Amino acid sequence: MQVLATRRYPGPAFAELPDVEVLPLAALEEPRPGVGGLIAANEPVPFDLLPGLRIVANYGVGYDRVDAAECARRGIVVTNTPGVLDAATADLAFALVLAARRRVVEGDRLVRSGGWVGSWAEDSLLAEELAGSTLGIVGLGRIGSAVARRAQGFELRVLYTQRHDVETELGEYRELDALLSESDVVTLHVPRTAETIGLLDARRLALLRDGTCLVNTARGDIVDEAALLAELVSGRIRAGLDVFAHEPSVPPELLGLPNVVLTPHLGSGTRQTREAMTRLVVDNVLALERGEPPLTPVP
Repeated sequence: MQVLATRRYPGPAFAELPDVEVLPLAALEEPRPGVGGLIAANEPVPFDLLPGLRIVANYGVGYDRVDAAECARRGIVVTNTPGVLDAATADLAFALVLAARRRVVEGDRLVRSGGWVGSWAEDSLLAEELAGSTLGIVGLGRIGSAVARRAQGFELRVLYTQRHDVETELGEYRELDALLSESDVVTLHVPRTAETIGLLDARRLALLRDGTCLVNTARGDIVDEAALLAELVSGRIRAGLDVFAHEPSVPPELLGLPNVVLTPHLGSGTRQTREAMTRLVVDNVLALERGEPPLTPVP
């Protein structure tokens, strides 16, 4: 089966594809009926240019930009890469919590600018400890659960909200509004769906207590970006943001704020995780080529 990949994905597994062409979708100018497989990182599928498509192997867990319903209508299998990036994303979520709550980036800037003049940090950089705080997890799926397990080592009280009924010893269940009003740190781990776009709107952001830290490693538009900007500009809350509504564009108002830590969608950004994602993508393509069911088809 001829495969089109939108980039050269990392790891040795990629070399196992016997007939693969690396070409960004933007460079695809005419129909390619011979292409049966598409490997892409949550990108819209040009159905008219790939009429012979049999599988879209999505590189990543989120596939909100892939029209899965249209793929199903056309008999195209869609797969993703769940499970292999849980640890990396959970680690980054905690890195952002620590960086924002302990004001690590502000301290780094102070040292680099030559503004540090005492033997230790001045009172202007006093931060809040993490131990003993309340962590609210919005979405207790695979990644949210990995965050909850890490929270145990930091002696955190964990609250969670989940759209499906789930019983767990990882934390205490709360409705979303109650979780937001009780937590010192809130971290988001829900997929981007019609129901979750704008989930944290201005009303819900106002429920956060002064000084609360909001961390988002899920999708940017789960939060009303304009409302979040207003809260951050006011200085009332802190944030660690790995995702944005219009990536790679970042609202310029964020760039100079000391109370927000910004990273460029690094959730799965470790060598081990990206190679494991490639392994799963390739295995899905090869399984279909052998006439076997894919390993990780999307619902």
